[in-house]
Amino acid sequence: MSNPHHQIAPVIVLAVPFPAQSHLSQLLQLSCLLSSSPHNLPVYYVCSSNHVRQAKLRCSDPLLLFNIQFHDLQIPPFPSPSPIPGTDTDFPTHMHPLFEASLTLREPFAAFFQTLHSQTKKKIIVIHDTLMSYVVHDAASFPNVELYALHTSSAFNSFCWNMGEIPIPREIQIPPNLPSSREGCFTYEFEKFIALGDEFEKFRSGVLCNSCRVIEGDYLDLLAQNNGNRNQWAVGPLNRLVRIDEQSKLNGKEKCIDWLDKQPTKSVMYISFGTTSSMVDEQVKELAIGLEESKIRFIWVLRNADRGDIFAEEEQISAGPTLPQGFEERTEGVQGMVVRGWVPQAEILAHPSTGGFMSHCGWGSCMESISMGVPIATWPMHSDQPWNAAFVTQVLKIGVVVREWSRRKELVTALAVKEAVRTLMASEEGQMMRKRAEELGRAVRQATEEGGVSRIELESFINHITK
Repeated sequence: MSNPHHQIAPVIVLAVPFPAQSHLSQLLQLSCLLSSSPHNLPVYYVCSSNHVRQAKLRCSDPLLLFNIQFHDLQIPPFPSPSPIPGTDTDFPTHMHPLFEASLTLREPFAAFFQTLHSQTKKKIIVIHDTLMSYVVHDAASFPNVELYALHTSSAFNSFCWNMGEIPIPREIQIPPNLPSSREGCFTYEFEKFIALGDEFEKFRSGVLCNSCRVIEGDYLDLLAQNNGNRNQWAVGPLNRLVRIDEQSKLNGKEKCIDWLDKQPTKSVMYISFGTTSSMVDEQVKELAIGLEESKIRFIWVLRNADRGDIFAEEEQISAGPTLPQGFEERTEGVQGMVVRGWVPQAEILAHPSTGGFMSHCGWGSCMESISMGVPIATWPMHSDQPWNAAFVTQVLKIGVVVREWSRRKELVTALAVKEAVRTLMASEEGQMMRKRAEELGRAVRQATEEGGVSRIELESFINHITK
């Protein structure tokens, strides 16, 4: 059933995500915001068929997808190996075949776009992940078409990567212990992939950021300055689709939510390292011992990184990392819970019993945690995560370090885990961090409400594209 408002909307929006979970999710969340009331813009979410299926399967609330039209692009077969923990880099090298295959979406996207363009007189707005610039750039040559990039990483990260290219005002805080280079963050192959997308920046009419001026105002200004003051809108957090007091009702049947309902307020540490990181068994063992000895309650999502095609796992499901003998029997239901499948992360972070988040510091996870007022124990793995971790601990001051990026090749000991967990969850220092995180969370949520700065910027973007 189509939305009646779609017939009078002066534009059509095409959302083109990069086919990795956090990127799929952030652009799907933006698509939900644009297509739902009061904006009611017609939105096509355009990606390879398996990744459209993945995005829909992992959406926290399928009802939000009602107004979005999904279009599958055909992608050639590509190898989808299991992750290999313990290599020289924590970057998900097993995803390289998917990244290369995503470039072949240029032709099927162009064919779909040409058909749509010939059938409408409306302006077409293409909102694409920055990593999909190569795939969509042909659309820029058509009349009545505008391209906008979605930044799925922090403005602070972009600021750090471009620090030598723009003058920095004295009042801007530069943390003292930033990573000195991108070494260890990416592979050479992925650096080339990023560079290819950068060649097509000139086709963009502006950028959208999954960020909020409440936390990144200065860095957003510097990012705009570095982009030649091109149109820029900070519309985050994009995960603001469900009111916090409704979260557990929506997922009341989730085992982990049921368990959280029985725990004291702010007593549980949530542990998850995202969808692109895997740990060797030796590291898993140290983490498990540290958690158990901390005596702090926990929910631990213990799973291997996604494959390039997550549905390939239906044929051969991996057991995932191995825990120390007897760990689950000693802790299950008493001190904690180990979950090996997909969990509703936003709902867990929003739950009153959750008091901390041990995280890889992917930006999507950081924004969810910040918006829910939950402090973070930082354990960066690759990509932009080391800078996001520094932003959380050194700029916002709402987190503790579990793993120093400079010591990333070393094993994180059980003692280090125990001390970080107890600092965040059971110390005066941690209590102060939690208080700051809660205040920041309230401010960020207010920014998305009527009259809030993120709501204003979203409305400004919509007015800009519909004028």
